Amino acid sequence: MAEPLILDDVGLSVAGRALFTPLTLTVAPAETVTLMGPSGSGKSTLLSHLCGTLPPAFTAHGRSHLGTRALDGLAPEARRVGILFQDDLLFPHLSVGQNLAFGLPAGLDKADRARRVEEALIDAQLEGFGARDPATLSGGQRARVACLRTLMADPQALLLDEPFSKLDAALRDQFRRFVFDHARARRLPVLLVTHDPNDAEATGGRVIELRPPNQT
Repeated sequence: MAEPLILDDVGLSVAGRALFTPLTLTVAPAETVTLMGPSGSGKSTLLSHLCGTLPPAFTAHGRSHLGTRALDGLAPEARRVGILFQDDLLFPHLSVGQNLAFGLPAGLDKADRARRVEEALIDAQLEGFGARDPATLSGGQRARVACLRTLMADPQALLLDEPFSKLDAALRDQFRRFVFDHARARRLPVLLVTHDPNDAEATGGRVIELRPPNQT
């Protein structure tokens, strides 16, 4: 069953300096909430905290949950929180199909893994591309593969760290729809970080601006 992503008075600090006013927020299943704010306001660092990869220089405060399950203190692989970045981060030494298979949970037999990879290739409009080198794909194709690899790990929440910013305008619009349609179909709570108001508008959801604690 889909669960909300819950932030309860979550804040971040570095060298004793708070990055933003503590955030209390509930992102419902199938909802996308956008975080905006100037560079250095802590948007991407907050996503790192939620997925368990906060750099040691930062200190986190408050609590975060997926439904009733506390995320704080869990290893990244135990959180079941997926994240997409500006760069697609496909593995250059693996084929397209192998990149997709990398996202699959352990314990699947060979036939099931092959079936799921083939379904993902069709979903990405890349049928027959499984053996291809990722370097031969276009930017939009690589982005779709990266998205599906993340979703194939069966996350319970999705974090988006400006994944549309490096695509041209036409591809950006297509990939936005691809990501948001897949997230809604899986009823994932989504937290989007962006500098682009068009990204925020495309979600049709709430927009929250992170501000330093001394600003209102």
